[in-house]
Amino acid sequence: MPVMEHIGELRKRVLWIALFFVLAMIVGLVVGIPIINYLTSVEPVKDLALNAFSPWDGIRIYMQVAVYVSVVISLPFILFQVWLFVKPGLRKEEQKASLLYIPFAVLLFLIGLSFAYFLVFPMAFYFTGVLTRNLGLIQTYGLAQYFTFMFNILLPISLIFELPIVVMFLTKLRILNPTRLNRMRRYAYMVLLIISALITPPDLISAIIVSIPMIILYEISLLLSRSIYRKQQAADNAWEVEFGEN
Repeated sequence: MPVMEHIGELRKRVLWIALFFVLAMIVGLVVGIPIINYLTSVEPVKDLALNAFSPWDGIRIYMQVAVYVSVVISLPFILFQVWLFVKPGLRKEEQKASLLYIPFAVLLFLIGLSFAYFLVFPMAFYFTGVLTRNLGLIQTYGLAQYFTFMFNILLPISLIFELPIVVMFLTKLRILNPTRLNRMRRYAYMVLLIISALITPPDLISAIIVSIPMIILYEISLLLSRSIYRKQQAADNAWEVEFGEN
């Protein structure tokens, strides 16, 4: 396809995504307040009073929650539109195989979200609470600060859990290969450890607890990339045997 046709196709996909996101945003606005009420009525904050330090705090968090709900709802549709955009550049067997990535990508995102909310976030909140009490300070939390603290943990971890799907997809497109991933392993470990240290309390145990699943995800990604790469090499060799002389 010429460049302008690629741009036109991209614009079409972006418009479809924007339309669906707006529709999902309506759902987010409907369920936003019940979600906020639930999240503020369970551990670790159910016994603490959350305050509004600005007239805009309530509406800001309400809109943020609605946007995050919309992102979760829209994720399968967004991935499907991405697949439709790259579909013409894939062979038929690659089209079918890459389409199967979508449900697994959504599942991994939800697993990452659950891991972050039920393990990492309570651990980080408990640590900050202990430090606050040890300093003799009164725990007075604002609604906006509490949810910002939560989102800053949930979103990065949820996205990191997409790593195996991203690696598989890029390997299918021959952008990545296991050799390159193997060379990048040391730097990838370092980046994952830094991310773990940034989103967890500043102690070694917490960083290790969070970094271990991330490192396992990277190794799983490497294994999946090797599997796909071997199949690609076998297909290329078969093609060479059949058509190479011609």
